[in-house]
Amino acid sequence: MRLLGGRYARQRIVIEDRAHITVRAAAGAVPVLDGAGLAPADGQSGMIEVRDSSDITVSGLTVTGYRTSLVSAVPIGILVIGSGRSIRLSGNHVHHLGNDNGTLGSFDMNAHGIAVFGTRAARPLTGISITGNELDHLVLGASETLVLNGNVDGWAVTHNDIHDNNNIGIDAIGFEPTIGGAARFTEVNRARNGLIAHNRVSRIISEGNPAYWEDGSWCNCADGIYVDGGTAITIADNRVDASDIGIEVASEWRQGRTNAIAVTNNTVTGSRYTGLAIGGYDQDRGEAYDVVVTGNLLRGNNTLNDGSPEMLLQYYVHDTTIRHNTVISANADQAVLVYRNAPVGGAAKNAHLVLDDNTYRGPVPAGQESYFWNGVEQRGLPAYRAVSGQDRRSTYNGRR
Repeated sequence: MRLLGGRYARQRIVIEDRAHITVRAAAGAVPVLDGAGLAPADGQSGMIEVRDSSDITVSGLTVTGYRTSLVSAVPIGILVIGSGRSIRLSGNHVHHLGNDNGTLGSFDMNAHGIAVFGTRAARPLTGISITGNELDHLVLGASETLVLNGNVDGWAVTHNDIHDNNNIGIDAIGFEPTIGGAARFTEVNRARNGLIAHNRVSRIISEGNPAYWEDGSWCNCADGIYVDGGTAITIADNRVDASDIGIEVASEWRQGRTNAIAVTNNTVTGSRYTGLAIGGYDQDRGEAYDVVVTGNLLRGNNTLNDGSPEMLLQYYVHDTTIRHNTVISANADQAVLVYRNAPVGGAAKNAHLVLDDNTYRGPVPAGQESYFWNGVEQRGLPAYRAVSGQDRRSTYNGRR
């Protein structure tokens, strides 16, 4: 099916239990599916839906205008759900849609730009390719711009431009009730065997998002790229700019975990809170382990100037290696390069953490930069080494 250019008002496309279908823009055309005036039904619904189908391509379409203020409805630009194989989403533009409910502090309002939900425990969604799309100006509530969630096994998210949205840019999720019952906390309910590469993610900021109003202030906690419960995922050669958190590897469920993650050759700049975060954000979260962080550039993060670090190691981080990265603070007042929380829980969930061969830089002379180890500040690389045993071959260069 080739769509001619122009506006398709209040038109949705639903592909269900089908195979070998292509929906694309005609040569040189810009077809726009405009959901303005449509009332999204309760639950999840997409302007474009692919349900329990295989060998499907959606390419070159613009999707916009699909909005609600109801907490019971979840508008989505492009929704892939159920099971199936070989789904290709390429060159689409999803913009200016979402959930406009304004209830402060409520996580009940949700929307997505592109969502892939593997909901069948016995059969995954596999062979998913999401490439060359643009997703911007989305109002997402407690949800994500581009998400892979549940039984999604074998996928790639590459060369997308994701910007100016009010919650997470790219997220690979496990252990949510996407699949319930006995299978929930098993391997089939995890986004896995995936690649997140060569994407540009910028201005992903939760300030002003009603879902993130907490105790009288905004939570600055929207990740550019997030893995929450996923496994066997490579995050490589992405650029993340001016978001709350650049890249985060964590698990939000006590029974869950995030493991076998490679974070390589990414550039993260201008984050409001921190450039890289690993581990559970409080003591009730799951663990992060078998994480390798190498070849990344973290520069000029914590633009909120609240003393947060370039690199944050949270709770239950173990069996993790952080080497050959360049970490540059731009804050002359609080040049905090590394912060590790004081460990909690058993020794096994805090062991075998290695940092070394990293290059640290900052705007202050050597000895005035800060590292926090187990929650205690150390000034200068020698003091930090003595307490932590870490970064023996790393260097710090001050720029006056």
